[in-house]
Amino acid sequence: MLGGKLAAASTLKIAAAVLGVLSLSIGGAWAVGIIGAPSVVVVDNAFGPVNESTTTIESEIVVDNPNPFGLRLGGLTIDYAVEMNGVRMATGGREGLGVNASGNSSIPLTTRMNNDRIPPWWVTHVENGENTTLTVDASIHSDLLGQSFDPQIERSVNTNVIGGFNSEEDRPIDVDRPFAPEPVLWLNSTSGQWGAVSNETTEIDTAFELYNPNPTPVAISEIGYEIEMNTVTMGEGATESAVSIAPGERETVRATTALQNENLDEWWVTHLQNEQTTQLEVTFYARIDLSSFGGDTIEIRLDSIQRTIETDIFGGGASDGGTEGEATPTPDGTETATAPDDEETATPDDTPTDDETATPTPTPTDDGLLAVGGSVA
Repeated sequence: MLGGKLAAASTLKIAAAVLGVLSLSIGGAWAVGIIGAPSVVVVDNAFGPVNESTTTIESEIVVDNPNPFGLRLGGLTIDYAVEMNGVRMATGGREGLGVNASGNSSIPLTTRMNNDRIPPWWVTHVENGENTTLTVDASIHSDLLGQSFDPQIERSVNTNVIGGFNSEEDRPIDVDRPFAPEPVLWLNSTSGQWGAVSNETTEIDTAFELYNPNPTPVAISEIGYEIEMNTVTMGEGATESAVSIAPGERETVRATTALQNENLDEWWVTHLQNEQTTQLEVTFYARIDLSSFGGDTIEIRLDSIQRTIETDIFGGGASDGGTEGEATPTPDGTETATAPDDEETATPDDTPTDDETATPTPTPTDDGLLAVGGSVA
């Protein structure tokens, strides 16, 4: 009995020693170049189901194993993260992975991004002149080789939402009153630029150049506005901008509008559900004093700015001012992409909830890297 226990213990010690020697041998073989390091060759991403609180990112990571043996027993793990201007948007990972010998293996990942990450990212996007650096990291670690491989991809997202407020088109302003001339004013140009940005609001400073073609002055006491993105009200209000425009004169009337950043996550859901397309509409009205024409003060529509915003965040196209980015190679020549999130850890078998709506799947680029374009707000 005792002899049997001693024999079993001895066998276990021998097995452990053999495994230790094997592990050291493989690690040493990697160090001298006999065994190659696995690398990420492709990271494909697409938006999956989205609901009012979360956005699903479906990813496929292709790993190249140059060795004649698989790494299924090597304690292989992948950590995945996405950041936009340093704001962590989503993270995920898988453990206990296996890759095939001498070739590529596809590893699927499902990452859930909290939609409340959209407002803080938006602030950085505007503060950087509507420029975002999208970073995707896919870190691979092999316990068997005792090494980590950390390729990274960076791409630029550039938009020009504010450009939609700029126009040099002459437009007549009619009031449709029998006692008032037509037009009562001419709108010669509109312009806009970003104002103060905080965690709560994003201000837009607008200017309207108005011309009075009539022989009597026209007074404007107030300018109001409403901003909608895919019918989601992003901001509304009025600003007192009293100005009197003399006969035959031009005046610039200024107003500051404010986007409510807390509504950006609600807009984001509609943006994905509409195939990454947003219809932006900003409607302005003015209160005009028509007493010089024998009338009273009335409210009329001053202008309406409409703009289509399209994005192709994980696809190969670019629209509405988007530009393609460059992948940043790591010392070993591999490339990666980044997708951020502070609190959400992805699992490969996440099942969408009933209230989630699937969004169209973008077509991956030929090289499998992230291509980003267009406007995101």
